[in-house]
Amino acid sequence: MSCTKQQESQLPPITKPQITIEGGRLTPEALWAMGRINSATVDIETGWIAYTVSYYSVAENRSTSWIRICVENEGQLQLIDEFVGSDPAWFGGSGVLAYLKGGQLTLRQGGKDIPVDDAQCTMNDIEGFLLSPMRDKVVLIKQVKTVASTQDKHPDLDKATGRVVDDLMYKHWDEWTETAPQPFVCDLELTYKDEMNIRSASLSNPVNILEGTPYESPMKPWGGVEQLAWAPDNTTLAYTCRKKAGIDYALSTNSDIYTYNIQTRAHENLTEGMMGYDTNPSFSPDGSKVAWLSMERDGYESDQNRLFVMDLQSKEKQWVSQDLDTDVSEYFWADDASIIFSACWHGEIGIYRLTVDDAQCTQIRGGQYDYSPVAYQDGDLYYLRHSMCEANELFRNDVQLTFENKNIYDQITMGTVIPRWQKTTQGEDMLTWIILPPDFDESKKYPTLLYCEGGPQSPVSQFWSYRWNFMMMAANGYVIVAPNRHGLPGFGKAWCEQISGDYGGQCMQDYLSAIDEACANLPYVDKDRLGCVGASFGGFSVYWLAGHHNKRFKAFIAHDGIFNLEMQYLETEEKWFANWDMGGAYWDKDNAVAQRTFANSPHKFVDRWDTPILCIHGEKDYRILANQAMAAFDAAKMRGVDAELLIFPDENHWVLKPQNGILWQRTFFNWLDKYLK
Repeated sequence: MSCTKQQESQLPPITKPQITIEGGRLTPEALWAMGRINSATVDIETGWIAYTVSYYSVAENRSTSWIRICVENEGQLQLIDEFVGSDPAWFGGSGVLAYLKGGQLTLRQGGKDIPVDDAQCTMNDIEGFLLSPMRDKVVLIKQVKTVASTQDKHPDLDKATGRVVDDLMYKHWDEWTETAPQPFVCDLELTYKDEMNIRSASLSNPVNILEGTPYESPMKPWGGVEQLAWAPDNTTLAYTCRKKAGIDYALSTNSDIYTYNIQTRAHENLTEGMMGYDTNPSFSPDGSKVAWLSMERDGYESDQNRLFVMDLQSKEKQWVSQDLDTDVSEYFWADDASIIFSACWHGEIGIYRLTVDDAQCTQIRGGQYDYSPVAYQDGDLYYLRHSMCEANELFRNDVQLTFENKNIYDQITMGTVIPRWQKTTQGEDMLTWIILPPDFDESKKYPTLLYCEGGPQSPVSQFWSYRWNFMMMAANGYVIVAPNRHGLPGFGKAWCEQISGDYGGQCMQDYLSAIDEACANLPYVDKDRLGCVGASFGGFSVYWLAGHHNKRFKAFIAHDGIFNLEMQYLETEEKWFANWDMGGAYWDKDNAVAQRTFANSPHKFVDRWDTPILCIHGEKDYRILANQAMAAFDAAKMRGVDAELLIFPDENHWVLKPQNGILWQRTFFNWLDKYLK
């Protein structure tokens, strides 16, 4: 069942399901019954909290996003209001909240929606918004058509489905590139019932600040309103943009931070000459400075994400996170002198406070968790926290405020996560997470899975996944070995960058070292019942290891993996990624790095395949096309190797639909159980 936004809004909302779990173990059905807290925001003026939580129905194959407005009382949240919507933002004072409802900007106060008249704007299908500090303007993000369709060119062929393409970047992740998200600045006028209560609102005078261009702001595929920022004086909007199109866009990551003057409509490039990704601007509370995230090198999408601050009067730039040998992730100004941010170090994402003048960093939240900072006020830090053992919940300091999935946790026993340091073949220290099944018995031997991380430069931190869930694997009786191999952030820049141009090199040795060390030193690991699983680069790793494992493994599972590197170089849409990570084109015979990369393509070692393999892929995956899995499956079958293919015609690089998610889990464990139990 697939619903449009309009159809979805007409269906009854999905509410929190009641589920009884037999056997005390996490199941796919229980995983899909969990409430997923996605975001939270705190009204500094009132102390009220709004957070979003999504619930899914497997039977109806859809979800509903809820907004809950709460007030804290003696460490507990009291629910004030609850309604369907997304992207909540406090309007400031009197408990007024702005949010998106069915793709339209909506205000809410006192448990009721406030009408917002957009007749002068016709701004439907809004994807995000950003209220101005004076609350008299708003930026609305809307898709704008940038490519002429077949029907535009040939009006008489109104039923034709073909696309004529004449430049690169014609597809991106899971869509054909026909539109770009662009920011519209609109006037927002309010009328009041009395001093505190809003009667109605209206939008007018929309101005697309990128009018007539094909450029994106925010940038696809990950960018949201965090890529734009209002100056405190309401006169200036900062925005992120890569002002390139076609093949130039496909080859470059060079985005910049621009300012847009609301009165003069003049644009200024604040980061001209900085060649990598520059994203996520944010003005200091007094408006004297602007911060942003910056990568140094053009074409390197996994370059170190650095925090920069510019003095707007002198235009002096300062790399304030220089002493931190890892990426800065989310951040916001705590006050005029300091910034709160998150960063990954040694497989955990902590929260730090940085003083701008002396660039000194202090960790204020750490431990075996991943944290996401939400707000900071008068010494109170609000944050979301999750781990391999629990999904997102909201906290203030040490106080847990939400207990969204307590009904499920109370019925199950989770596994145990143990950090283990070991040596690589180069003598370096490598962190490997060992995940043990519930009710673990050290006297027994367990089938064991080597987990291969994707990215290729994504950390094996304390992440909670609704598909690649370690507690689910543990609940099915498996020990998991999850190494932070070379190429992952959180262990220094040199460690992270080692993988580029060396896909079949040290990172693969790290995988083999991790499983060999576990077999040699962990008596509960059954070396005769080993499996190997992974997605994306992890899927590539599985395909590569299938030709190099020397009979270590009894079963493989590759999801959305690269099987043929030469085809991947041409098929993938972001050419900067292929050029940087693979070292160049396979036809460049004088390029030693590229030639080494393509010589290590998994498809060249199929003659060594001798182990059953399950290949999974989504046909809407335009990053790594589904023909990669089909080719791997065909190759295995033609080699006489037992193989299975799970193809999702309507999924992209992920599996997002509930029933497909259940099918994924069942197929995954049926395959492993067949060969490892």
